[in-house]
Amino acid sequence: MIKAKNSMGLIFFPAFDWAISPTHPEREERLLYTQDQLKEEGIFDIDGLMEFKPDIATEEDVMRCHFCFPDVATVTTESHMISAGGAIKAARIVMDGTVDKSFALVRPPGHHAMKSVHGNRGFCNINNEAIMIEYIRDHYGTRKIAVVDTDCHHGDGSQDIYWNDPDVLYISIHQDGRTLYPGSGHVNELGGPNAVGKTINIPLPPETCDEGFLYAIDEIVLPILSDFKPEIIVNSAGQDNHYTDPITNMNFSAQGYALLNEKLNPDIAVLEGGYSIQGALPYVNLGIILAMAGVDYSHVREPDYNKSSLRQDPRISDYIKKLKDVVLQAYHNPPEYDDLPPYGQFMTRKKNIFYDTDGIRETQIESIMRCKECSGLYSLETYSTVCSLSLGIEFPIGACKSCIKEGVKLLNSAKKSGKYNTIQVIDRVKKEYYRA
Repeated sequence: MIKAKNSMGLIFFPAFDWAISPTHPEREERLLYTQDQLKEEGIFDIDGLMEFKPDIATEEDVMRCHFCFPDVATVTTESHMISAGGAIKAARIVMDGTVDKSFALVRPPGHHAMKSVHGNRGFCNINNEAIMIEYIRDHYGTRKIAVVDTDCHHGDGSQDIYWNDPDVLYISIHQDGRTLYPGSGHVNELGGPNAVGKTINIPLPPETCDEGFLYAIDEIVLPILSDFKPEIIVNSAGQDNHYTDPITNMNFSAQGYALLNEKLNPDIAVLEGGYSIQGALPYVNLGIILAMAGVDYSHVREPDYNKSSLRQDPRISDYIKKLKDVVLQAYHNPPEYDDLPPYGQFMTRKKNIFYDTDGIRETQIESIMRCKECSGLYSLETYSTVCSLSLGIEFPIGACKSCIKEGVKLLNSAKKSGKYNTIQVIDRVKKEYYRA
């Protein structure tokens, strides 16, 4: 019998009752083919690999992370709560010491879901990884976490959620946003005024192959992780960089994905995108699982794999080498914001968000207090084509007395004004999440 070097838990949830449409790329077959492949390969005969059932996320789990307008029930289904619960289960079995590593193979995905949620965008309603991370921080006291997002699409939702958090390092490796949805993830997107340099984007050119991805891991991601020294590494494991994926333009292989995970050595992986249901997902998932478990994956190959046809253009290699210097400079010496307000005052930005799946348009005014003592009081005014003006207020983990005082003042003023349809409070100090 083969024995895994690292004990590993797998959580499956294909979401039989949820699909955007019967023929949509994001449908239950994404995981059914993987389950069949794993059984055929005898993956559960490996000593140390175990399957676990997902938890069901609670409204509190979602409200710890998101402002959902008008409420959680309106913007989610049971499948969304189980998918997020699968990620939570993946965290719990690692944090409790049941296994060394875990992989939540769940859907619907989540990394396009932002702090504020009015509906579905990029196939995502709520952010599974962020909900999981905030569960970890609330229940286990872990502070420093790194998320490495390897989905082909930039994880603009995860970036948005951790934009102002200096204790969560968000790194995204993706196809250049100038060539693919959602059009973001540029090198100069580095985080908010209290967390600048803790958002890192590595936009790769279309047709990047194994060589380019692995170079980015070796020369950019691993040095940054070594400097940041996270307590936990999470892989937001999108698999749509594969050369057969129907909606992207990259040339990554199952062997490349496996080697990436061996190098990255994440504690927890959570499935995101990947829409080559038969040609890629079963092989990529198998390679990732074996790599995380510390089992030989050299035999994992797609039926049509041809190494010679996936050679990287030297111009792409040169581009990525130059990109390395720019990204590392941005991390180690991030530029300062212009016209920053004094400490104790708010910095604001206005955002217009389009929910491409549901056709919703949202306008946000985000405010973050500049603070020397904590990551800063956060507030978000938002309205959309499906919800009138609403407000979210967040007291951050470790909020200082000044930010707590200002937050209470802001909440009382908002309630007295009567102008908000919904007010949601995320109080990470008291661990209370409620509608005021």
